[in-house]
Formats: sequence, structure tokens, C-alpha cells
Amino acid sequence: MPRPLPTEDEARAILARRKTRPLPRPTPRVGRALEKLIRTLDDRYGRGADALEARWPEIVGERLAAVTRPQKLTRPRKSPDGQSAGATLELRVAGPAALLVQHQSAHILERVNLFLGQGAVERLRIAQGPIGPRAARSRAPLTKPAAPPPLGAADEAALKASVVAAPAPLAAALERLGRSVLNRRSGRP
Repeated sequence: MPRPLPTEDEARAILARRKTRPLPRPTPRVGRALEKLIRTLDDRYGRGADALEARWPEIVGERLAAVTRPQKLTRPRKSPDGQSAGATLELRVAGPAALLVQHQSAHILERVNLFLGQGAVERLRIAQGPIGPRAARSRAPLTKPAAPPPLGAADEAALKASVVAAPAPLAAALERLGRSVLNRRSGRP
């Protein structure tokens, strides 16, 4: 025997008594979901040698940055008393400059700790070896300078007459120099 369908009023009453599931919440953004984990990892491991590599010329100066590269930052495990010692920074140094870096190690440690935070690095380990070129992002791309604009006829003739007595290779160099000086005097780029 088929069961009769409820009337509209009965259907409303049935639906009002039933508890429905709430709509699912949208998923949280990835940054918010990982924020606690990232903060924990940053507290535990901090910034590494990659952060130093990007700002190395600013940290130690152009002279030392030309002969050194930060390789890795090794953090020691916590001791049984819960104290954590500072990290060890391993530097790759071009062979002859190792002695210079060793003598300036206190200054380098001071500058690195200024960047990473007081007491972050306690020791330097110097590894001699070839160092590669700095990352391309730290240097401006090399471009060929634009050719200077031509001089006026009178200036060109005077310039040619002034370098006639010089030998050929020297005459070409003097002519380029003279053209550059005359362009700067007249306010041309």
C-alpha cells in the first residue's frame, strides 16, 4: 500500500523539526594555515646562509665580498641544560685571502650578528677554495655605452688637426677622449 505524500504544511513542519547540516566553511588561506608552522620553524632554525648571500656585500663590504661567500649556517643542538649555543658560519674563501679573513673574523662575526641578531653566530669556519661569481641579481646588467652624438663640423676639424702628429693608435684614443670632452662641455650626454 503506497504511502500518501505529506501536504505542504506537513512538509514545512517536518523540515522545521529536522536539524540540517551547516554549510561547510571555506578552506583557510595557505598563508594563514601555515603561519604557525612557519613561525615555529623560523624560531628554531632562523635565517640561513641564503639570506646572508643576498646581502653579503652590504654585510661585510665589497672588498671581503669579492673573495668570500657564505656556504652554510650550522646550528648546534640544544645542550641538556636547555641552553643553545650560537651557530657556526662556514665561509668559502679564495685561497690567498684566507689569512685576511681569519684576521678579520671578529669584525665579520660582529657584522653578521648585526644582521641576524645578537649571538646568532658564534664561530666562523673558513674553507679555502674557488668561489663562483656573485648572483646575477646583485649586479646591474652590463650594457654597451651608447655612441656619443656627432660633433659640429668646426669642432671635428679642430679635433682632427690636434691629433695629426700623434702615432695611429694614440691618435685614435686621443680623438675619442677629445670627442668625449667636447660633448660634455657642450652639455650633450
